[in-house]
Amino acid sequence: MTHKQTSVEQDEDLAQVVRGHGPCTYLLLALVALILIYPYLNENIFSKIALGITYTIVLIGGAYAVGRDKRKLHIGLGLAIIAIGLQWIHFATQDVWLQRMRAVIYITFLLFTIGEVLVYLLKKGPITADKLHGALAGYMMLALLWAFFYVLIESFTPGSFQLGGTRLGDTGEFMHLLYFSFTTLTTTGFGDITPVSDQARSLVIIEEFTGVFFVGVLIARLAGLYPPEKKGEAS
Repeated sequence: MTHKQTSVEQDEDLAQVVRGHGPCTYLLLALVALILIYPYLNENIFSKIALGITYTIVLIGGAYAVGRDKRKLHIGLGLAIIAIGLQWIHFATQDVWLQRMRAVIYITFLLFTIGEVLVYLLKKGPITADKLHGALAGYMMLALLWAFFYVLIESFTPGSFQLGGTRLGDTGEFMHLLYFSFTTLTTTGFGDITPVSDQARSLVIIEEFTGVFFVGVLIARLAGLYPPEKKGEAS
């Protein structure tokens, strides 16, 4: 078998892998939908309902993605149900402490889900479409996780983040912080939103290291997709 033939077969195998789907695929689609839909939602009741439904789909998708045994499924569903309940109650009441409780539950749920996805990615075996989609979903969930950390910081220490030199404020706060989280995680750093409190800056530093670590682990795992050719195989 020639080296060219081997490369063609590897490309075909990878294309076949990407075309498949699994539990992580649905989680990835739900996360993408949340990011795309969020900017178009305003403060009317229909927008809140649509946003609540989208959050619910993300939570159920996360629980489904990690539910590879009954114990993990029950933990994931339990956290998801609590988060969904707090989400809908907060939409109805706009209570500050409910918002903080919701953020804590979301953080717990995301930490559990990201951890399980990472274990799934590092598990021995072939790289499947579901694992590739899980890697993308895990990276997006990292940004979502830190956005909720930033929401808590801004809630307890108002003015921790500034947009164009002015206080971030409540209008569109979460979307601004999610956008900031993605730019931090990817080390893009546009500079339009800046952390000004010491607590916010310390979290930003940790997020930057977390993003680099996740990508490094992911690249190391994907590098094992095809083992190095043995001597004589390329001839």
